[in-house]
Amino acid sequence: AWEGYEDIPRWIMQGYMTMALEMEDSLKAIKKKPTHLFLQAGVGSLPAAVAGFFANAYPGKDKPIITIVEPNAVDCIYRSAVADERVLIGGEYFTIMAGLACGEPNTVALKVLMDYADNFISAPDELAAYGMRVLGNPLPGDAHIISGESGAAPFGVVAKILADPKLTALKEALKLHKDSVLMFISTEGDTDRQGYRDIVWDGKYPSV
Repeated sequence: AWEGYEDIPRWIMQGYMTMALEMEDSLKAIKKKPTHLFLQAGVGSLPAAVAGFFANAYPGKDKPIITIVEPNAVDCIYRSAVADERVLIGGEYFTIMAGLACGEPNTVALKVLMDYADNFISAPDELAAYGMRVLGNPLPGDAHIISGESGAAPFGVVAKILADPKLTALKEALKLHKDSVLMFISTEGDTDRQGYRDIVWDGKYPSV
């Protein structure tokens, strides 16, 4: 979206809110309230829709802590948050998070994220790959989830923060503790099956 072209992007965001409503219904069914939302961003439409919905569903002190995650090769939302104005990223860039490879923030979404997001993280490709491997190789009792690069990025970031003692300060800054209820959205499966296997089976883009 940009000035003069905002109606259709706004309708798309309203569609994403349907997902947020379904998630809230599922949470109510198991009597859980999210303390944290970790949402991936390209132009920002999906995270803005979900963030806006949950900020209104759980107002005030009940609002979840909302963190936006982007690929560091093209982190237009992150840079916009730092600059406190819309920042465009041009030129060529590469990230395995192809679904998030967007250099121009949605103007409508950016306003919502500036109002409701608490944290913005610019993450390397290796953490998206880490998330894919952890989700695809669960511990006993956990679900097996096939998630692609863009879908697994926020989970990979958080999994690394929780597992790495060197990141304790970041863990504390995000207010993560044993009673936290974290919510993620996996937005894609193995859309590139060979690429998925290269990462999960063969260890491409190692995180250590």
